Amino acid sequence: MNRYMISLIPGMLMKTNKPKHRLRKHADYQFVYKGSRKQFGKQLAYFFLLRPAARRSETPGPRIGLTVPKALGKAVDRNRIKRRLREAVRDALPLLQSPVDVVLHPKRSVRDANFETVQREVAVIFRSVQAALDRAAQKQQPIAAEAHDS
Repeated sequence: MNRYMISLIPGMLMKTNKPKHRLRKHADYQFVYKGSRKQFGKQLAYFFLLRPAARRSETPGPRIGLTVPKALGKAVDRNRIKRRLREAVRDALPLLQSPVDVVLHPKRSVRDANFETVQREVAVIFRSVQAALDRAAQKQQPIAAEAHDS
Protein backbone atom coordinates (compact mmCIF):
# COMPACT_ATOMS: atom_id res chain seq x y z
CA MET A 1 0.00 0.00 0.00
CA ASN A 2 1.19 3.50 -0.77
CA ARG A 3 2.55 5.67 2.04
CA TYR A 4 0.31 8.52 0.98
CA MET A 5 -3.35 7.57 1.26
CA ILE A 6 -6.01 9.90 -0.09
CA SER A 7 -9.68 9.07 0.19
CA LEU A 8 -11.79 9.63 -2.90
CA ILE A 9 -15.03 8.70 -1.14
CA PRO A 10 -17.13 11.77 -0.23
CA GLY A 11 -17.68 12.24 3.48
CA MET A 12 -14.54 10.36 4.50
CA LEU A 13 -11.70 12.22 6.07
CA MET A 14 -8.71 12.63 3.86
CA LYS A 15 -5.69 11.04 5.50
CA THR A 16 -2.21 11.78 4.29
CA ASN A 17 1.03 10.65 5.77
CA LYS A 18 3.27 13.53 4.75
CA PRO A 19 6.76 13.48 6.15
CA LYS A 20 7.02 16.03 8.94
CA HIS A 21 10.78 15.76 9.15
CA ARG A 22 11.52 17.85 6.07
CA LEU A 23 12.73 21.42 5.79
CA ARG A 24 10.41 23.15 3.37
CA LYS A 25 10.78 26.92 3.62
CA HIS A 26 13.58 28.94 2.11
CA ALA A 27 13.88 30.93 5.35
CA ASP A 28 14.56 27.72 7.29
CA TYR A 29 17.38 26.77 4.91
CA GLN A 30 18.86 30.28 5.21
CA PHE A 31 18.64 30.13 9.02
CA VAL A 32 20.66 26.89 9.02
CA TYR A 33 23.23 28.22 6.53
CA LYS A 34 23.80 31.43 8.49
CA GLY A 35 23.92 29.77 11.90
CA SER A 36 26.33 26.94 11.10
CA ARG A 37 29.45 26.00 9.19
CA LYS A 38 29.76 23.63 6.28
CA GLN A 39 30.92 20.17 7.35
CA PHE A 40 32.31 17.55 5.01
CA GLY A 41 31.78 13.81 4.73
CA LYS A 42 33.00 11.49 2.01
CA GLN A 43 29.90 11.67 -0.19
CA LEU A 44 28.00 14.61 1.35
CA ALA A 45 28.60 18.06 2.73
CA TYR A 46 26.18 19.14 5.43
CA PHE A 47 25.08 21.95 7.72
CA PHE A 48 23.30 21.54 11.05
CA LEU A 49 21.85 23.84 13.67
CA LEU A 50 19.94 23.20 16.88
CA ARG A 51 16.51 24.77 16.45
CA PRO A 52 15.79 27.40 19.14
CA ALA A 53 12.59 27.02 21.14
CA ALA A 54 11.02 30.01 19.35
CA ARG A 55 11.38 28.27 15.96
CA ARG A 56 10.05 24.86 17.03
CA SER A 57 6.71 24.61 15.34
CA GLU A 58 4.62 21.50 14.78
CA THR A 59 7.74 19.41 14.22
CA PRO A 60 9.23 18.52 17.60
CA GLY A 61 12.11 16.40 16.31
CA PRO A 62 14.73 16.79 13.61
CA ARG A 63 14.08 18.30 10.19
CA ILE A 64 16.16 17.41 7.15
CA GLY A 65 16.64 19.43 3.97
CA LEU A 66 18.22 18.30 0.72
CA THR A 67 19.94 20.54 -1.82
CA VAL A 68 21.06 18.98 -5.08
CA PRO A 69 22.69 21.55 -7.37
CA LYS A 70 22.37 21.56 -11.14
CA ALA A 71 26.09 20.83 -11.35
CA LEU A 72 25.30 17.21 -10.43
CA GLY A 73 23.57 16.54 -13.72
CA LYS A 74 20.30 16.85 -15.53
CA ALA A 75 16.93 16.67 -13.78
CA VAL A 76 16.75 12.87 -14.07
CA ASP A 77 20.08 12.49 -12.28
CA ARG A 78 19.23 15.04 -9.59
CA ASN A 79 15.85 13.45 -8.93
CA ARG A 80 17.47 10.03 -8.61
CA ILE A 81 19.95 11.43 -6.09
CA LYS A 82 17.12 13.03 -4.10
CA ARG A 83 15.07 9.80 -4.06
CA ARG A 84 18.07 7.84 -2.79
CA LEU A 85 18.88 10.46 -0.16
CA ARG A 86 15.27 10.62 1.06
CA GLU A 87 15.26 6.85 1.54
CA ALA A 88 18.61 6.91 3.35
CA VAL A 89 17.34 9.72 5.61
CA ARG A 90 14.15 7.77 6.34
CA ASP A 91 16.25 4.80 7.49
CA ALA A 92 18.69 6.85 9.60
CA LEU A 93 16.24 9.38 11.09
CA PRO A 94 15.88 7.54 14.44
CA LEU A 95 19.55 8.33 15.12
CA LEU A 96 18.61 11.99 15.68
CA GLN A 97 16.63 12.75 18.83
CA SER A 98 17.23 16.49 19.19
CA PRO A 99 15.23 19.27 17.51
CA VAL A 100 17.91 19.96 14.93
CA ASP A 101 17.77 21.16 11.34
CA VAL A 102 20.19 19.40 8.97
CA VAL A 103 20.81 20.31 5.33
CA LEU A 104 22.50 17.63 3.21
CA HIS A 105 24.40 18.70 0.12
CA PRO A 106 25.64 15.77 -2.01
CA LYS A 107 29.00 15.81 -3.75
CA ARG A 108 29.49 14.72 -7.35
CA SER A 109 30.72 11.30 -6.20
CA VAL A 110 27.26 10.41 -4.86
CA ARG A 111 26.00 9.89 -8.43
CA ASP A 112 28.13 6.79 -8.87
CA ALA A 113 28.06 5.54 -5.27
CA ASN A 114 25.95 2.49 -4.46
CA PHE A 115 22.98 2.92 -2.15
CA GLU A 116 24.59 1.14 0.81
CA THR A 117 27.44 3.65 0.74
CA VAL A 118 24.99 6.56 0.76
CA GLN A 119 23.01 4.96 3.59
CA ARG A 120 26.15 4.45 5.64
CA GLU A 121 27.29 8.04 5.02
CA VAL A 122 23.94 9.51 6.11
CA ALA A 123 24.00 7.37 9.26
CA VAL A 124 27.56 8.51 10.07
CA ILE A 125 26.56 12.15 9.60
CA PHE A 126 23.47 11.80 11.80
CA ARG A 127 25.50 10.08 14.54
CA SER A 128 28.13 12.81 14.47
CA VAL A 129 25.45 15.55 14.56
CA GLN A 130 23.74 13.91 17.55
CA ALA A 131 27.09 13.43 19.31
CA ALA A 132 27.97 17.11 18.78
CA LEU A 133 24.58 18.15 20.14
CA ASP A 134 25.02 15.87 23.16
CA ARG A 135 28.48 17.33 23.87
CA ALA A 136 27.08 20.86 23.59
CA ALA A 137 24.23 20.01 25.95
CA GLN A 138 26.75 18.76 28.52
CA LYS A 139 28.71 22.01 28.23
CA GLN A 140 25.48 24.07 28.29
CA GLN A 141 26.71 26.19 25.39
CA PRO A 142 24.91 27.06 22.16
CA ILE A 143 26.08 25.02 19.20
CA ALA A 144 26.48 25.99 15.59
CA ALA A 145 28.53 23.10 14.26
CA GLU A 146 31.49 20.95 15.08
CA ALA A 147 33.85 19.22 12.72
CA HIS A 148 32.89 15.85 11.30
CA ASP A 149 35.58 13.22 11.56
CA SER A 150 35.32 10.64 8.83
